[in-house]
This record gives sequence, C-alpha cells and structure tokens, in this order.
Amino acid sequence: MPDFRELVTAAATATDRRSLWRNLGESGVLRQVCGRSEVDERLLGTLLAELDARAAMSDVLAVCVQVATVIPLLHGMADDSGLVRALLADMLNGKAIVALAATDAEVSGSALMDIRTTVKSTQDSAVLDGGKEWITNALDADYALVLARHRQARHVTSFRWALVPMDRPGVSSRPSGSAFPAVGHLRFDNVPLGGEHLVGRPGRALAEFARQIGTERLAGALWARALTRRVLVGTYAFLTTRSTGDGVVWDNAAVRDRFARGVLEWRRLAVLCRRPATTADGMVLKAACGQSVDRILGECVGLQGAAAFRDGGVASVRDQAAMFGIAGGATGTMLAGIADHAEELLESSP
Repeated sequence: MPDFRELVTAAATATDRRSLWRNLGESGVLRQVCGRSEVDERLLGTLLAELDARAAMSDVLAVCVQVATVIPLLHGMADDSGLVRALLADMLNGKAIVALAATDAEVSGSALMDIRTTVKSTQDSAVLDGGKEWITNALDADYALVLARHRQARHVTSFRWALVPMDRPGVSSRPSGSAFPAVGHLRFDNVPLGGEHLVGRPGRALAEFARQIGTERLAGALWARALTRRVLVGTYAFLTTRSTGDGVVWDNAAVRDRFARGVLEWRRLAVLCRRPATTADGMVLKAACGQSVDRILGECVGLQGAAAFRDGGVASVRDQAAMFGIAGGATGTMLAGIADHAEELLESSP
C-alpha cells in the first residue's frame, strides 16, 4: 500500500491543474487531508511540500485554496444543503473544482465589509450581480463560492454565500495575467439562481469565513516553509560547487554569513508554523510569512547572481512568491491590524 507521500508524488505527474486535482481525488489524498470537518494539518504540510517540489507554483496555489478554505467551508454548510453535499463529494473525489470568490473588484482583499457584489433573493430564486478579482481557479472552476451582500447595511450580518454554476448565463471569466495562470477575474451580470444556490446560513458568511482563516494562514505558512527550504537547499548546492578558480564560492566568509541569515529566517518561519489561535495571531503569521519569504529569496537571488535570472531560476520564483505578501491581505494591512491588537498580543503567551 503506497504511503501518503507516494500517492502525492504519483498525482503530481499530471500535466494540467484539472488532472492534478482529479489524481489527488482518485488516489484518496483529498479525503485523507480534508475529508472531515477539520483539516489534518500534518498531512496538509506534507501535501504542500511534496507538490511544491514537483508542480508549478500556480498549480500548488490552485490546490491549496480548495483544500485549506473551500472544502472546510462546504463541510460547514453540508448538513443543510443537498447541493453542497453532492458538490463536496465530487470535490473530494477530484471530479469538481470550486473557486473561492471573496475579493471584490476594486476592493482590497482585506476589506470584505466593503464588497459590492450583491445577491437579491425572493422565496424561490435570486439574482447575483457584481465582480470578483484575483480569484484562484476562476478559469478552471465548475462552481464559484461567492461572498455576496444580501443587505445594504455595513454590518457583519449583511453577507451570505452563493454557490454559482460557472455555466450560468451572465457568468464570465478572464485571465488576470501570465504570472499565475490559475488566477482570474469573474463577472456576474444579473445571474439567475435558484434558492438552492444560496448556501449557508443567511448573515453568517463572514463569521463562517473567519473560522477558516486560521487554516488558510497556516496553509500559506506551511507552503512558504517548504518553498523557501527548497530554494535554500538549491542555493547551498550552488555555492558549495561553484568554482572560483582557487576554491568554491562557499569558501568566502561573507557568502556564508549571508546564507546563514537566510537559514536563520527560515528557522524563524518554521517555528511559527502552527495554527493561529486568534485573529491577531493569524495576522502575525501572515505578515511574518510574507516578510520571511521575501528576505530568504532575496538573499538567494543575491548569492546566485546571474544564475538566479536564468529561465526558472530563483529570481522568477521570487517574483511569483510575492503573493505570500499580498494574497489574503497585504503585509502592510496585516501590520496595521497587529498594531490595533498590540495590547492583546503583548499580554498573550506566544
């Protein structure tokens, strides 16, 4: 019987995102990681590390968002919706892809209270209107789980979830650029929905989303830990084998000092990789992750020099990894939140 790593390795031979997701489902990997309401954090870390070593970053992102956020959210809604139960089963079997559509067009990813996408409902039907930007799996999804405003008041209870089939009239998608092929923009122009497409409890969407933030933050940190370790290992191999005529680059004390700084930053990040207990802890983890990734990869780019800018080199990885400081709330926004919770954080035990 293959162990978990072997199953992930076999799944990662896929040549496209949909095939990768199908392989992970058919092999049983998805059910092992997130088949229950609580994600198995140990297996989540292993999954992300193994995929990072073998798959494109965009493909790892496509898996990460569904495993750490979408599936746990659907677990919380499954008891009250036959549509959710059926879709959840299809996801865990690798037969369906769902995009989490929370961030509105022209609204910061952290400012969910300001979203303008609306869902207007009657007893048996609803109409969805608005737009979502920088949405992972937007171009591959069978459904979008859309965070929409169902009341005008600026209040935490003014939002709910809509589970939208991507083939509905009025739904359109477009690429967001070439850096991350898995990410796109969505538009909803008076999309007709049935009552069954409004899922979760009315007014509880933001609260349900908040409960999953800890797992989302942890997943990002676990992936960042795996990615930066991979780059550090590659950089060490480069430095210890690159000839300088009378030795290797590693013989230079200044080089060893710079590399040690990267290892130290990686160890700090590794220590932080545990599920945050509070919202403030999640902000700390998110900000620390973004800063650590940039510092480590920055050192590795500098140490590798021209070699870092070859096709697929560390410089390219660093450009793509900028998402760790942006996705789910920019580092600056997280720092502002940490300042707001400073007293709480200083009084709590790390």
